[in-house]
Order: sequence, then C-alpha cells, then structure tokens
Amino acid sequence: MTRILFLLMTIVLTSSFRNEEPVDADPFTTRVLKMPNLVALWDFKEAEGQNRKARGVSEFPLKETDGTLARINEGPLSGYSTLFTGDAYLSLPNSETGRLNIHGKSQGVTVVAWVKWTGEQTGFVGGMWNEYKDGGKRQYGLFVSLPHYNGRNQVCGHVSLTGKPTPPFPYSIDYSASKQTVRANEWTCVAFTYDGAQIKSFLNGVFDPREPELIDHTTGFDGYPNGLTQSKNPYRYSEGIGNNGSDFTVGAVLLKAGMGNRFRGQIGGLAVFDRALTDEEMKTLAEPVANRPPGK
Repeated sequence: MTRILFLLMTIVLTSSFRNEEPVDADPFTTRVLKMPNLVALWDFKEAEGQNRKARGVSEFPLKETDGTLARINEGPLSGYSTLFTGDAYLSLPNSETGRLNIHGKSQGVTVVAWVKWTGEQTGFVGGMWNEYKDGGKRQYGLFVSLPHYNGRNQVCGHVSLTGKPTPPFPYSIDYSASKQTVRANEWTCVAFTYDGAQIKSFLNGVFDPREPELIDHTTGFDGYPNGLTQSKNPYRYSEGIGNNGSDFTVGAVLLKAGMGNRFRGQIGGLAVFDRALTDEEMKTLAEPVANRPPGK
C-alpha cells in the first residue's frame, strides 16, 4: 500500500512539473519578460517553415508569407535569428492582433528589435503598418532607413493617427530618425518610443537629439514655400495612434506596387510594449549587442 501511494505521488509531482512554464536559461530574456507592459517578445528560435511565436500576453504566431525564411544559428537572444533575403516576410492578420493593436490619443508604444541589417535599402522591421490598402492603414512601425524625409541609414519610428499620408505631402512624414547611423552587418539594437506627445529613436539604447533642420522634399508645398524645418529626434506628434485595421507584419509592408520596404538581413529578436519605455530601460535592452566586437 505504501509503495502504491509513493508511485501515485511521483506521477502527480512529475505531471505538475511538466505543466509548469519552462525556466528561461537566459537572464536577459527573463528580465525583458518581467518588464511592465510587455505585450510580446519574439526570439526567432523556430526553424524554417514554422510560425514564430512570442512570449508575453499571447503567442501571436507570425506566419511565413510569400515563401519561407531560413533560421541562422546566430542571434543575441536565443542564439538563433531569422534571415530575410527574398520575398518572404512574417504576418499576423489584424483580426488576431489583440493587444498588439495599440492605439489611442495618449497611448504609448515601444518597439525594440535586435537586428543585423545588410545596409543600403529601406527596411521595415515590424509593426502595424500598411501604406496602401483603403488609402493607408498606418498605425505604428519600426524602420531602418527612411531617406525621403531625412532618415537615411537611421533608426526610424513611425506613428500615424489617420493611416494616410501627412497633408500636404504625398507620404507620411511623421517619424523620428536617430542622429546616429546604423552600421551594416553588425548586430544592433534599433528601437523607438512614443508617449503620446513625441517619438524618439534609439540606436543601441542611446537617444541622441537632433537640431531643427530643413526636411528634404518639402519645399514648394501648400503652406511650405521654403520647406518644413523641424527636429527629427525627438519628433513632435501629439495626434495619437489610430485604430486603422492594419495587419502586424515583420520584414515588409504593403505599398501601392505590392509588398515592399523589405528588410534585408537577420532579425534575432523583436519586442513590443504598450507604453513608452524610459531612457534607462532602453539602455538595458541594448545589452545583448552593446559589448559585441565590431562586425559580430
């Protein structure tokens, strides 16, 4: 009888341990998961052909679209990363975005990514951003290099209330751009915060303000005969984030000609918070790449 009871207790305890959440061996990831207002953290450990799942308030499974994406045995979070080279990108339909559908007049948001960008071209990292359907469904998005309005090779954080272009200009101008440039082929932490009043771009955890400057391609528009002069970091924007119905995508956005602004390189981690993180918190998030040797 005693032996039977011992066996039953062993089975119950073993089953209980199996149902517990696994303890994360990486102390940095554990710290991120404990940060207030984390919505999702993807570490891109999944193999090619699998959905990339987040930890946070939900799994938010990102599905490979227009092809598959290779897994590389290198990355600052899980030791792996997803390689973006062709047409394939990751997507989550608007109907499944849940708390990723961040919006509101005074609503904050932070998007952070750990990337190795190949350089040269505009690259959409992640967010809810659609530049074409129904006139535009932009909400929030993290880019590397938006050259049209003074953001070439820089970290750019984009926010929109209406989802449409910024009048009187043909495109949305409402983004911050880091003063520092993103180095190609190096692991880098790229990020932006929005607190309902201003957008701030960060490179490797550092916010570096920019002086007011003449914005390219703004001369001659109605109300701006001599062009628009403003600071790109921080970028003042008090309109808020619209609930515009965009999908959540990683690696590309929908443009008039189809999917474009494709990110080229590796993404080893992506996190979304539904508040603006502090400057000190942003420095903490850059730790996995801060001490890497150049070119690593």
